Amino acid sequence: MRRVQGRTDHVVVVGAGLSGLAAALHLLGAGRRVTVLERDPGPGGRAGRLEHGGYRIDTGPTVLTMPHLLDEALAAVGESVEKRLELLPLHPAYRARFADGSALDVHTGAEAMAEEVRRFAGPAEAAGYLRLRRWLERLYRAQMGRFIDSNIDHPLQLLHPDLARLAALGGFGRLEGQVGRFLADERLRRVFTFQSLYAGVAPARALAAYAVIAYMDTVAGVWFPRGGMHAVPAALAGAARDAGAELRYGCEVTRLEQRTGRVVAVHTGDGDRVPCDAVVLTPDLPVAYRLLGRAPRRPLALRHSPSAVVLHAGVRRTRNELAHHNLFFGAAWRRTFTELTCTGSLMSDPSLLVTRPTATDPALAPPGRELLYVLAPCPNTDTGPLPWDELAPRYRDTLVAELESRGLTGLDADIETEHLVTPVDWAAQGHAAGTPFSAAHTFWQTGPFRPGNLVRGVDNAVLAGCGTTPGVGVPTVLISGKLAARRVTGPPPAAGAPRRAGRRTAHLPAAAGEVGQP
Repeated sequence: MRRVQGRTDHVVVVGAGLSGLAAALHLLGAGRRVTVLERDPGPGGRAGRLEHGGYRIDTGPTVLTMPHLLDEALAAVGESVEKRLELLPLHPAYRARFADGSALDVHTGAEAMAEEVRRFAGPAEAAGYLRLRRWLERLYRAQMGRFIDSNIDHPLQLLHPDLARLAALGGFGRLEGQVGRFLADERLRRVFTFQSLYAGVAPARALAAYAVIAYMDTVAGVWFPRGGMHAVPAALAGAARDAGAELRYGCEVTRLEQRTGRVVAVHTGDGDRVPCDAVVLTPDLPVAYRLLGRAPRRPLALRHSPSAVVLHAGVRRTRNELAHHNLFFGAAWRRTFTELTCTGSLMSDPSLLVTRPTATDPALAPPGRELLYVLAPCPNTDTGPLPWDELAPRYRDTLVAELESRGLTGLDADIETEHLVTPVDWAAQGHAAGTPFSAAHTFWQTGPFRPGNLVRGVDNAVLAGCGTTPGVGVPTVLISGKLAARRVTGPPPAAGAPRRAGRRTAHLPAAAGEVGQP
């Protein structure tokens, strides 16, 4: 594995989002001195927090899976999820509603889900679900250690028995077709393939290997932190601070001072110069490349995932008909993906995610109130440069009317406070193509072909975040922070081996960086 050469005693991490905080914790655990610079007033990045009219609104991801990755990052400094967070398992993980009026609760327990599928679609589909579940588990085991949780320097590194296992499992086929081998019911297929949208590829075109996201959602379990998703970066930041990291908020990085191919200092907008031995950059790729003054040469420009319009709504009525996460599928499916990724038009028959975090944590809203999060996929600003300043209010009304027609009667009248986010807002935050989902996971933007976390020509700069390896999503972003730290420190020492001296390192268990099982 290639790594940063030369001294790496003091590392500056740019960005206190999930990837930056994960990197900071792994660096601290390896004995480095760490300074984190964040432009916002507090930690979180995409996983931010908006306080509005007594509502505590998560502005980023709403789904938490694979919490052992949080435990792994915290264990690097002798901490744990149990000490820092209260994670509540969600049952069901999702409630799916279909255009024909049917509904399905998605459980992550095998027996509970098989029984639900039997009720929904009959015994043959229940048996197919159990076979699909076993396939998803095998697919996950074949991919995780070798292709996701690993720094890859060259495609030839993929020539490993795990690659043959992945191929034998059909991982290089198409997602929709492979799931169709197990499930005949088209509604059920959607439940196990819609996740590819977050990877920026339609299920009919996505590699079946991306069913690993469905494994995380429908097998490994879904959780919610008490206090909202923003509690996750807050906990990571607290652990990093207590382990000796210096965290500076309201501090925007404006320039990297370079000398003979190395970053020697980071400059901020308030005039500070922070010397460093290495730097981890977590902003979206265009921002990181601008700071570095260079970008990798690619034969084709990066293709970005679809974006999303998000309506955060504080409502007066309790809606017990909603689970924590709710999928409202439209009748049109293939056409929806064509509109989002090809024609650049809004969904003519929307499929929507409605999250009700107050179902699990009522304290996120004032007494007697509820908080709803409505996510509508939409084209990014490259595929569909729509006039959002003019379009946004009308599209908001369209989404609310659509949900009312699908059973949430009186929703518009119940809303007492709201906040709408469009691709223009994502672009203003520095997200390329106005999408928070970054570069799409097409074949040529996956694994060793995705923008790497090392930058040619700068010896001591490492990238982390959803634009680089391994990709988009809370679990993979946490892994990206760890992989970035490994580029600085090298692999962790074997159990029992002496650790490099550093701040608070003497108080860490010998194999803390390796703790954390699913």
